[in-house]
Amino acid sequence: MEIDEETFRKLFPNLYREMMRKRMSLSIDAVRQDTGEGEKEAEKPRDKPGMPTPIDYLRRCENDQEALEVIEYLERRGEITSQQAEKLRKQVKEHGVRSFGSKKEWGYYSTKYLGEKAGD
Repeated sequence: MEIDEETFRKLFPNLYREMMRKRMSLSIDAVRQDTGEGEKEAEKPRDKPGMPTPIDYLRRCENDQEALEVIEYLERRGEITSQQAEKLRKQVKEHGVRSFGSKKEWGYYSTKYLGEKAGD
């Protein structure tokens, strides 16, 4: 359903006012794409470390070019299908590598799963 701004303002004056003030806004630094397949095992939150997913590798990338190289590598090794690779490439090109989540720095897993401080 599409609605023009003036109609929206008349129907929802308080909401319109809040949106125009942009006070309670949050920046979103990740994009989730509905695959229609339901939640896959690799996409579920984990309570212990396991094999890294393609998203884990991409979250370690410094920039979009590096992410595209990682996608090509995973596709070449057969770790992802060409359809998955194309979907990931599209997301990198349209939204950037940070759309997969914040950058995972060195020591991420030690800190998260072992309670160690980075560098220990």
